[in-house]
Amino acid sequence: MDVYSNLKQGERGAWVSIFAYIFCSALKITIAILAGSEALMADGLNNSTDVVASVAVLVGLRISRKPPDQDHPYGHFRAETISALVASFIMLFVGIQVVTDAIPALFDPNHTAPNMLAGWTALFTSVIMFFVYRYNRALAQRTNSQALMAAAVDNRSDALVSIGTFVGVAGAQFHLDWLDPLAAFVVGLIILKTAWSIFRESTHRLTDGFDQDLLEQLRGTISAIPGVEEISDIKARYLGSSVLVDVVVHVNPDLNVVESHTITEKIEDRMRKVHKINTVHIHIEPIHKWAPKI
Repeated sequence: MDVYSNLKQGERGAWVSIFAYIFCSALKITIAILAGSEALMADGLNNSTDVVASVAVLVGLRISRKPPDQDHPYGHFRAETISALVASFIMLFVGIQVVTDAIPALFDPNHTAPNMLAGWTALFTSVIMFFVYRYNRALAQRTNSQALMAAAVDNRSDALVSIGTFVGVAGAQFHLDWLDPLAAFVVGLIILKTAWSIFRESTHRLTDGFDQDLLEQLRGTISAIPGVEEISDIKARYLGSSVLVDVVVHVNPDLNVVESHTITEKIEDRMRKVHKINTVHIHIEPIHKWAPKI
């Protein structure tokens, strides 16, 4: 399956998230108003902004599918990472709003316990979001989509947030009225933590950051290929969900062009099979007789 097919499949996950969030946010906000629950209202507002974040992911995936052009010779794959970054900003804004709204309610002596209907609504929607999370996580792993994995992480956070909302509303029924706004406060903190995690990963990729442990694994894979005498340089970076590898390989100077080219084909084939990396730029150089072998 090529990268464009993966991006097209990733759009399915974005659509699933959008429909799930529209349903859950409308249900939660309506019930929150009727039941008088701060926690469920915060949960519902969180889902309503998740609709916008999911649309951003969908737009990013669609832009990423555009073929290379004169201005983008490497394609538009980083639009997917940018969409994940946009989603993190939206989550950050909502998290701050939820936390700042929950603090006054937490210290309000006149705050009353919400109707338990709010709790059951939160529990019901948490089950929905858990199944959406499982679906999107499996799809993200199959398509190697960073934006969709970010959406899946957000789905999981929303499921946990709704469970926290249920606990807060249920606890308030036992005259612990402060539990409902406390749950809203915790919801806000979870949203902020999720936003920071996605923001950090997105900016790391956009600035060509790469996991050094994974880079060493790539080096080890190439080093084990027969004919590779030495690796003098290896670099890798993310291009959306894809990985682009640049490597300088030293081979026996007595090999002819065809034999050297055969080694590059083996490297490309091994990288596809072991690491699912389709783009490897290989520079072949003759090894010096005094250079130590790897």
